Amino acid sequence: MTTGLVVTVYGAYGHTGRFVVAQLRDRGYVPVLSGRDAGKLKELSAEYGNDPDVRPASVTDPASLDRALAGAAAVINCAGPFAATAAPVIEAALRARVPYVDVAAEIEANVDTFAHFADRAHAAGTTVVPAMAFYGGLGDLLITAAMGDWEKADEAHVAYGLNNWHPTAGTRAAGAVSRQRRGGRGVRYTNGQLEYHRDEPASLHWPFPDPMGPRAVIGEFTMADVVTVPSHLPIPEVRTYMTVEAARDIAAPDTPAPTAADEHGRSAQTFLVDAVVRSGGRERRAVAKGRDIYAVTAPLAVEATDRLLTGRTRAAGVGSAGEIFDAPDFLRALAPHIEVRLWV
Repeated sequence: MTTGLVVTVYGAYGHTGRFVVAQLRDRGYVPVLSGRDAGKLKELSAEYGNDPDVRPASVTDPASLDRALAGAAAVINCAGPFAATAAPVIEAALRARVPYVDVAAEIEANVDTFAHFADRAHAAGTTVVPAMAFYGGLGDLLITAAMGDWEKADEAHVAYGLNNWHPTAGTRAAGAVSRQRRGGRGVRYTNGQLEYHRDEPASLHWPFPDPMGPRAVIGEFTMADVVTVPSHLPIPEVRTYMTVEAARDIAAPDTPAPTAADEHGRSAQTFLVDAVVRSGGRERRAVAKGRDIYAVTAPLAVEATDRLLTGRTRAAGVGSAGEIFDAPDFLRALAPHIEVRLWV
């Protein structure tokens, strides 16, 4: 029984962090609110009757991170840009010997986590799960579940059918960091490796299943799935796509941030994620439907944390969702937040 275990949430007062704190409380965990801004942490704690413990911490001050994780069973990092926060918080988790989960969508930050911490996390007996979010984690779970008993595949495709995308300030900041690190280039996963390029993205039609149906998408609108999926599955071609409407929203500098449309704080945004794997002329598919990509990141991250703390894992060290967890079982556990269908 995990009720009463303490979980530190770094970046607790951010848009996604707030959803994570609420989800932890709903599942009986005791969240510790941490992050850089002490004032915002106190304001969030006050919303819960000053019940959650507040522990300000900076990624430039290891001692403050150690205090933030003291007595915690795990840490969930919700503070972007993750190019700046992931490594220091992982270091703190390794010192505390507790599991680490983050919600990073930044491709380069996730590459860094796999490259720099795989051996150290394994040696410390600590599990690190990056990109445990709508981008990166969900797609990886869907592709892994669709693979089923296939040991390899020729190609994987993850098409994101968003009716709109109102980005948070954190999403915009993370995107700016990624673009700067790439020097404005695009990125794709082809021939078994990441490739940077300056090709113009193509517009094409993707045959989303009902109720969405065929939609115009931006091809090679590359998301964190190109890191998570090939980190453990032998698939040399991994492509991701985004509906044109959502791509236009995220590109426009004046698109407003998401606004609450229900009592849970979720926006009216809806999504359908179509994950397809192909091998030797055969095809398998997994589809997920739901509402608000930021809100559904919370049950993804918290379910991962719960499984880490209850020993329901299949690997140790640094690993993506599909490698660490039983993908079909994990996806079933996401109901009612996400509806999933499999064709295998």
